[in-house]
Amino acid sequence: MAIKVILVEDESGIRMLLKKIIEKKEEFQVVGECDNLADAVSLFARLKPEVVFLDIEINGASGIDCAKIIADMEPKTKIVFATAHSEYMSEAFEVYAFDYLIKPFDIERVERTLDRILSLQEPEPLDHLDKIVRYERGLDRLLVKGRESMSFVDIQDIILVQRENNSTVIYTKQDSFTTSAGLGDIEAKLDPDVFLRSHKSYIINVSKIKKIEPYGRWTYIVAFKDIDKDALITADKYEEIKKRFS
Repeated sequence: MAIKVILVEDESGIRMLLKKIIEKKEEFQVVGECDNLADAVSLFARLKPEVVFLDIEINGASGIDCAKIIADMEPKTKIVFATAHSEYMSEAFEVYAFDYLIKPFDIERVERTLDRILSLQEPEPLDHLDKIVRYERGLDRLLVKGRESMSFVDIQDIILVQRENNSTVIYTKQDSFTTSAGLGDIEAKLDPDVFLRSHKSYIINVSKIKKIEPYGRWTYIVAFKDIDKDALITADKYEEIKKRFS
C-alpha cells in the first residue's frame, strides 16, 4: 500500500511541483491538497496520511500551529516543512519536524527526504478498547480497568507507553492495554530511574532498549528488545541516556 501524503501550501504551483516530485516514487501517493489550516486539520483527520508537507505560512495562519495540532492527533506523522522562511527552522524542530526544506526546492534534496521516510516504515498500530488505569500501591502493578474486565500489569514488564489515537497504550512483551489516562498520570506512577519520558508522546523502559538511531533532524528512534514497536526520543533525552551509561 502506498504511503499517503497531503500537501498544505497556499501556492498552487508549489503544490504541483511537490506532487510531481513525490509521485515519481511509486511508494508514495498524494491523497489530498489544501491551502489553509482548517482544511489541513480536516484532511488529516479524514485521510490519516503518514506524511504531511507543510508551509510555515499558509494564508495568514501558522504552519507551526498546524503541525502541533497534527502531532497531537498522531505523534508519528512525518511532518516535512517546505518553506522559503529559513528563520523558523529551530521552532519547527521543537514540534519534532521530520525535515525542513527551503524553497526553491532541490529535487534531489526532496527525494532524499522521501528515501529516508521509506527506510523508516513500520507496521500500523493495533486498535484496542478504552480502559482506565490505576496504580496498586505496594504491589508494583497497574490496574487497567475496562467496562467489564480488569487487567493487572506488572510495572517491571512495561516496555513502552505511548499516545495513540487520542488514547494511551501500555505495551508489554505479550500484551497491550489501552487507557484514557494521560501520559503524565502514568509517568507519576513509574520509577524515574527505570522509565524515561523520551518525548511528549512516549514513556520508555530504559532497560528494554535494543538500539537508538537517528530519525529526522534532532530526533532519534528507539527499538526495543522484546516487542516490534518503537518510540521517538528527543536529542536532549538521547544525551541524558548516554550520560546514564557513561
